[in-house]
Amino acid sequence: MSRLHFTFGCGSLNLAGTLDTAPGTTGLLLVSGGNEIRSGAFSGQSQLAARISAKGFPVFRYDRRGIGESEGENRGFRSSEKDIRAAVEAFRSMVPQMDRVIGLGNCDAASALMLSGGAGLDGLVLSNPWTIEEAEESATKEPQHAPESIRARYLEKLKNPREIARLLRGGVDLGKLARGVMQSLRPAPAASGLAEEMRAGLAGFEGHVSILLATADRTAQVFQTNWDKNDPRITSCPGAGHAYVEPEHRDWLEAQVLAALRA
Repeated sequence: MSRLHFTFGCGSLNLAGTLDTAPGTTGLLLVSGGNEIRSGAFSGQSQLAARISAKGFPVFRYDRRGIGESEGENRGFRSSEKDIRAAVEAFRSMVPQMDRVIGLGNCDAASALMLSGGAGLDGLVLSNPWTIEEAEESATKEPQHAPESIRARYLEKLKNPREIARLLRGGVDLGKLARGVMQSLRPAPAASGLAEEMRAGLAGFEGHVSILLATADRTAQVFQTNWDKNDPRITSCPGAGHAYVEPEHRDWLEAQVLAALRA
């Protein structure tokens, strides 16, 4: 196996890509979320690519237009379908033995894959999809807790004797507690227009779909308020944060990705 750096075409522009080679006939396309470069936060995508390729699956990642080493204007995840399709085409041309390509996206990269109807991919792994309208929040900001997630958090604390003891000792900010309780009593927000667009985009996709949710991540919690909780494609990672940085959560994510590649 080796790691190759190159450029590929997206219309009249050149985008930067990286391929981790492997002999497998199923490949993984990593789509970056937010405005991250293809190596990912703290090189997380680069490290994941190395681990997956070591298991025999080629991995391709790239900088979308206007990000990192790629030419053009960064127009956000809603305008990234052209970039994804160009990356899929380049990946297939560079690894001709592949007959399947699975796309993995976290946060608004997952949303982009859904909005694009899969963008020519054979399967999707959608992690913590972003469903918050741009008018409410930016994908570079941490969203507010949903009322349902606040209620769940407080119920969990009430089951913990140490939390009860801390409350009785006066170790809890009562003002903050009151604000949290009031927020938890608000009705759940209506499903966002973005979530409905994502649902419609995914409806026509016929390949394998996995939806991965990190239970300690606010983006995932908001997604759950905007989506069918009984969707059988959902799998949750208890206690994980947005980027699965803890070793056990990183291993969980890798296992889920490998399961999709082998499906």
